[in-house]
Amino acid sequence: MFDSIRSHRRWLMFFMLVLIIPSFVFFGIQGYNSFSDKEGALATVDGTPITQAQYDVALRDRIERLRQSLGSSFDPKLLDTPDARVAVLDQLVLDRALANEAAKSNVVVPVERLREFIANVPVLQQDGKFSYDRYKAFLASRGQNEVQFEQTLRNDLRKQMFVQSVIESAIVPKHVMERIESILLEQREVRVMRLAADSFASKVSVTDAQIAEYYQSNRVRFETPESVRIEYLVLSPETIAGTVSISEGAVKTYYDQNTARYGTDEQRRASHILIAADGGDKAAARKKAEELLAKVKANPAEFAKFARENSKDPGSAAQGGDLGFFGRGMMVKPFEETAYRLNAGEISDVVDTDFGSHIIRVTEIKPAQAKPFAEVRSEIERELRNQQAQKNFTEAADQFTNLVYEQAESLQPAAQKLNLKVLIADNVTRRGVPPNIGPRVVEAIFAEDSLKNRRNTQALEVATNTLVSARVVDYRPAAAQPLEKVSPEIRQLLERGEALRLAREAGEQRLAALRKQPLDKANEAGFSAPTVVSRRQPQDLPADALTEVLRIPADKLPQFVGAEVGTDFRTTSAAGYVVEQVLSAKAGEAIPPAQRDAQARAITQQAAASAEFTYAEALKERHNVKILRPELQRKTEEKAATKNGAAGADTSKSK
Repeated sequence: MFDSIRSHRRWLMFFMLVLIIPSFVFFGIQGYNSFSDKEGALATVDGTPITQAQYDVALRDRIERLRQSLGSSFDPKLLDTPDARVAVLDQLVLDRALANEAAKSNVVVPVERLREFIANVPVLQQDGKFSYDRYKAFLASRGQNEVQFEQTLRNDLRKQMFVQSVIESAIVPKHVMERIESILLEQREVRVMRLAADSFASKVSVTDAQIAEYYQSNRVRFETPESVRIEYLVLSPETIAGTVSISEGAVKTYYDQNTARYGTDEQRRASHILIAADGGDKAAARKKAEELLAKVKANPAEFAKFARENSKDPGSAAQGGDLGFFGRGMMVKPFEETAYRLNAGEISDVVDTDFGSHIIRVTEIKPAQAKPFAEVRSEIERELRNQQAQKNFTEAADQFTNLVYEQAESLQPAAQKLNLKVLIADNVTRRGVPPNIGPRVVEAIFAEDSLKNRRNTQALEVATNTLVSARVVDYRPAAAQPLEKVSPEIRQLLERGEALRLAREAGEQRLAALRKQPLDKANEAGFSAPTVVSRRQPQDLPADALTEVLRIPADKLPQFVGAEVGTDFRTTSAAGYVVEQVLSAKAGEAIPPAQRDAQARAITQQAAASAEFTYAEALKERHNVKILRPELQRKTEEKAATKNGAAGADTSKSK
């Protein structure tokens, strides 16, 4: 199993950095321990609760990781959906179940493997090598010691080994692969009639009493979350760089000592004649090159002609052997050393490289040139200021940490001492993570001491060499929005729901009538012209409607089917109901080998995902996972759909 980890080291490192290391940052050791009080628990695993606080931390963790990966395109609303909230809790219970499973196993992570992994974590490296000082700083910023951190990491490596072994065991037999491919490629000829919910909007009437009833039944949905207004300080090399003063003399001295950095290196232009070793006979190639060299030295003005007639370098022979200008490190070593030893116009002796035997002529030399001091002065000053700020940061970090703790009633003393600006963030919620503030800071400002006593949080590391301390200025508890404010939203919601219901009823009635009386000139109005659809090319057919079409066995056609569809963001289809006449089945067209290979890889990956899902569900059952909040419980049919793949795929029968 450890061989598997070794062979998938890069993939595993990515997994650990994305999932495990952030868990140290945002949960701490206590995130993996049991809580004795089950009051307010969202779920239990082996009888141990998962609390709202743990859930909130996990959600903020996921928000922050998405923010970092998506940048400016990140929208917090992506995680403000029922499905997203269910997914966060599902991952929490799975992680707890995996931890319990690993604890019961006899699998051991050797010390050597643990050290190897830690040494390769980028945030613990300096100049590409493991830095023990960074490791200690990393642990200190999280209030952990080496024993705690390494034990937690060892447990997480053991958990990952279980999952990875399941993924790698997924094998799709050839006959199954061929069957899946035929299902993916099979086609149906259909005619479609759409009954859009919007077309029934004029028939919908929502009363104030219905709005009030919905409001009372769903008050939590219309609550504004508790929020705070905070002030905070950010200490980093960037924020203290402005306080660093660099003298003119220091800038000039640095320039004089590093002149080579601020200019262009020497470059040489050369031509060559390459005699390749045909059949690997290097001796014959060198002999031919030496014979040619005698002719070249006897008539150096004809070097370009000799190159065009004899050189086996396809890139330069036509240009008379000209290679253009090049610097050090651009040519193979024997070639470079010879070219940089010659003067302009000189011709070398025969030079052997892995490419063959060369005759080299240096045609032009560009000496190294330094940029004038005035041109690079500001660049050097900025670099020196940043270097000094990096050096000053360690001392400033100690002062910052002590000041925000010792004078916890205000951030002003730390701001004045270190010349920092006090920043303001308003409407910060438990789920919101403002720019420059990490999830750990949000967790700290909603701690009881911060809310009740309005004291500074401890200095928290939110990124490498970046500390933040915050203080609550104002606290606003969660409160239900008044009915009159949310009434328009509720009215729109109820109107859409009722319009969709009317569309569904009308569609089901039309479907029932068509099944009794086949389609003819009298009742074909509203249907589209026949079109061919497949799983690979659904055309404009919504996913739910396509599933119903492909569910029908080929030997049961023609037939009418219907499906309710919500807004399908992959197409222009709106919510409503779709009635479809499935006319015939067609075999899929053959696809090119490259596409077939890619499709086979995708099927194998889906099989691995299915195996992982099945293992996860069995694991949760084995560890007695119970979801205590109905709104955070995945629906049974959703689980089945995820487990079995595309609905109806296994019931389709092509002829």
